[in-house]
Amino acid sequence: MGIFTRLRDIINSNINNMLDHAEDPEKMIKLMITEMEDTLVEIKASCANTIASKRKVERMLTEATKHAENWGQKAELAVGKGREDLAREALQQKHSYLERVSAFESELTQFDILVQEYRNDIQALEEKLDSARDKQRILVQRQIHAQRKHRAQSEIRRYDTSDALLRFEQFEHRIDRLEAEAELVSVPSKPTLEDELTGLEYGDRVEEELASLKAAIKTESASSESAS
Repeated sequence: MGIFTRLRDIINSNINNMLDHAEDPEKMIKLMITEMEDTLVEIKASCANTIASKRKVERMLTEATKHAENWGQKAELAVGKGREDLAREALQQKHSYLERVSAFESELTQFDILVQEYRNDIQALEEKLDSARDKQRILVQRQIHAQRKHRAQSEIRRYDTSDALLRFEQFEHRIDRLEAEAELVSVPSKPTLEDELTGLEYGDRVEEELASLKAAIKTESASSESAS
């Protein structure tokens, strides 16, 4: 495939569409960037060679113009000296160089057009290359994000298994058992004086209430016997 055919294919390519249908988008974009970079080097080299050729023709044009002017001056000198034969030959040389000047000017015009085309192609290819590099950067970022997400999901699944839950339950059971053992071995504190007096008052109230209940029952029994 020629360089210009490759260039047209690259510039007219739809990067997004190519990546969407690629089995390995990351590999695909790397190949595309490599192809673009290689083509860009070739295009720039061709442009540089064209510019060098143009400058050579410019020098040749300058030389031919000088020769034409020089032969024109010689023709004028010969006419002034009455040597029409020499003047005629000098004019022939002048017109010969003028024809070369015309050819060089035409060639320079073609070089200008070609150099401009090269520069347009270089600009278009560089823009395409920048776009491809942006796509590559996005793909790399997406890959990094996907890898991190995969690792995070793996950690979540690892801690969300029944074994992990069982270990937490066992740990919780151990804590409950330790708390229960601590309660069993705790020594009750000695009651204070206030606690003992309160207990006595409470006992007196209970005894008084019990005596009242006995008296009430005894009175009811006596009333029942009298009535009979």
